[in-house]
Amino acid sequence: MLDRPAEIRPVLTLTCAVLLMSLTGCARAPGSEVQAANPDLEAPTSETPVSETPVVEIAQGRLEGVRREGLTVFKGIAYAASPVGDLRWREPGPAPAWDGTRTADAFGPACIQPAIPPTSLYSDPPHATSEDCLTLNVWAPARAQEAPVIVWIHGGSLRIGGSAQPMYDGAALAQRGVVLVSINYRLGVLGWLAHPELTAESPRQASGNYGLLDQIAALRWVQENIEAFGGDPDNVTIMGESAGALSVTYLMTSPLASGLFDKAIAQSPNIRAVPELSRPAFGLPSAEAIGQHLGEALDAPTLEDLRAMGAQALVDASTRQRFISQGTIDGWSLPVQVLDALEEGRQARVPLLAGFNSGELRSQRALLPPIPESATAYEETIRCGYGDLADDFLRLYPASDLHQSTLDTFRDAIYGWAVERLVAEQSRDGLPAYLYIFDHCSDAARARDLCAFHASDLPYVFGQVREDAALAPNWPAPDGEGARALSASMIDYWVSFAASGSPESDGAAAWRPYSEDEAYLRFGDRPLAGTDPVSGMFELQNEWVRRRREAGAQWFIDVGVNADPACAARDGG
Repeated sequence: MLDRPAEIRPVLTLTCAVLLMSLTGCARAPGSEVQAANPDLEAPTSETPVSETPVVEIAQGRLEGVRREGLTVFKGIAYAASPVGDLRWREPGPAPAWDGTRTADAFGPACIQPAIPPTSLYSDPPHATSEDCLTLNVWAPARAQEAPVIVWIHGGSLRIGGSAQPMYDGAALAQRGVVLVSINYRLGVLGWLAHPELTAESPRQASGNYGLLDQIAALRWVQENIEAFGGDPDNVTIMGESAGALSVTYLMTSPLASGLFDKAIAQSPNIRAVPELSRPAFGLPSAEAIGQHLGEALDAPTLEDLRAMGAQALVDASTRQRFISQGTIDGWSLPVQVLDALEEGRQARVPLLAGFNSGELRSQRALLPPIPESATAYEETIRCGYGDLADDFLRLYPASDLHQSTLDTFRDAIYGWAVERLVAEQSRDGLPAYLYIFDHCSDAARARDLCAFHASDLPYVFGQVREDAALAPNWPAPDGEGARALSASMIDYWVSFAASGSPESDGAAAWRPYSEDEAYLRFGDRPLAGTDPVSGMFELQNEWVRRRREAGAQWFIDVGVNADPACAARDGG
């Protein structure tokens, strides 16, 4: 890697973290038989002819889909113009119209992305990739009318993944009575590059958030077209996991997304400071400086040079340069940091369901610092870094089990605190907000020390727990009747929340809002209700973040033995 000027180097302290954040796995499509959770929706019946071909009329033209297990399915629908050529790094334009009837029976290609190692837990290469990738897919009950809509935003660190990943098959959710929409959005350098020349050519004087603008364009498409599929444009829930959940926080704080959705589901989000467009902040160089330096490192110093590069070559080269895909505070699509927006009450006033997994970091161990050689060294490092907060920290993350305490420290700093902060802020503003912890472990995951790992909740939410479900090659499979029962309950909660804003499941635990004594639900072998999810964690991390922000420093993974590099160095960490 080329040497970087001193002002660029601070951003690389987050590189390993961000590149590994939010990767998600995948599984094959479900075929489980489920009952619609929306009693007002006419359920599909066996009388619907399987040979009937569904056709809808949308703003762009007529579409012919396929019928499957009582559902109508439409794939590969363009929701915006192709972002290629001179349209690379521009706002998404309207999708072109067509004459006649267009078939929509195959997924569009995923957006251009780098390959990840085939040994990765999350390895699941897309069937095809293209820079022309702004498509979405719709699963709907065959006779849906004014059904609640869920728009799924995939994870993958904003650099990999796609809506065609088999894990994200929408059948199980649609069979419970919702219209499920899954979307592609620009990834990596093609989706998240800021650059002085891009800012200068923009009528908004902004650059960097093209992937976010794609998501907003997809939500606008839903508003304009979802009635044709039986969905209710006045009852739309955005839902994402990891980088998709991070996207949910961006959408909740973007004025451009105002009014485009009515509820939000965030599975394993994080809240961190991101670069500001033209000035350094929180120990990070400006987004424009990062983009300008990247172009120089790629021997493509001008915007013309960057647009002349092949898409795959550009993505691969920027990955080698450790380009971080993340939002930019541009004063337009993201006016302020997410945390500032929450504190100022500028976020979307919508019901929220959010949670994290108890073993998040078990599959993200590269995020973890070296564990001190002894309990004494650990405690000395913590006391040095945390000062008057050290006793509170050591009560939560004791030296008696250094491995578990390290896992829990970074789980809570990255995910747990972010979830509770989001839910607490919505509750403070009088909005229904619900918190969960996913704590279930399959036998296959336990055998690999991967209990409740990052993204392990996804098969349960998407109904991918059938015995014949073909998971990604390295994924520890959910198993048994208990897993299927838990999945059925989770789908009940998610679908009822999308329908009404209140998560419910007959015969399972009542899920009270967080505003009632910090209530939450734990998904272990079965749903269990409780209060005060990780006692003392939220208060400690809130104070830590407050101090870091006041110092103008990042807080994201600068915790635990990483809290103060000078302390770790002094104690031999």
